[in-house]
Amino acid sequence: MDIFIYSDESGVFDNIHNEIFVFGGLMFLSSKEMDDAMRLYAYAEQIVRKEEHLEDCCEAKASILSNKSKGKLFRSLNRFHKFGVVVTQRQLHKDIFAEKKSKQRYLDYAFKITVKRQFEKFIKEGKINKEESITLHFYVDEHTTATNGRYELKEALEQEFKIGTFNYNYQKYFPPIFKNLKKIHLDYCDSKVKPLIRAADIVANKIYFLATQHQIDLLSSKKKIYIIELP
Repeated sequence: MDIFIYSDESGVFDNIHNEIFVFGGLMFLSSKEMDDAMRLYAYAEQIVRKEEHLEDCCEAKASILSNKSKGKLFRSLNRFHKFGVVVTQRQLHKDIFAEKKSKQRYLDYAFKITVKRQFEKFIKEGKINKEESITLHFYVDEHTTATNGRYELKEALEQEFKIGTFNYNYQKYFPPIFKNLKKIHLDYCDSKVKPLIRAADIVANKIYFLATQHQIDLLSSKKKIYIIELP
């Protein structure tokens, strides 16, 4: 089984000037599901581009689109599984923000734990058989992570999903949830050429907006979207 995960972020990870930080994205349990989403999203995007009078060189990102257009793009993804995490930054320990490495480690943690919770939900619902041979494909917007941070995210994902983790405080080992995980692919993508990275941008933006309005429950109660809150 191949599982495909597209993600982007919204907000700035800075506890002094920003309250909320969000990862958002889409998860597909087959290549057909992914292709269907790409086709539907690309069609909706064509309509939005005409309505917004966007030039060919201009990317249809959430930051420049009207709320009406963003809503139309988000609805084009109604059939598909979406996920997200809302981080309330001022509740985090201040040492996390002391240096770039500690900030990146926390962001890697927030991302992988969100994906893990979505996997666990699918396993419980019978959508994923954890005994099956599985390959994970992660697609991340290339602008969000520094070069050295890319290797650390790959290691964090492999530790969580392929090797397992160890809690030194409690001397307890947590095995990976997939017993037969073949491989983890991690690709950093240019959103200009990856429609589903732009779709992840729309999802992240929607979650961020509702989180800042304290209306995240309105979104998480809807079908096919799974949101956790940290810390």
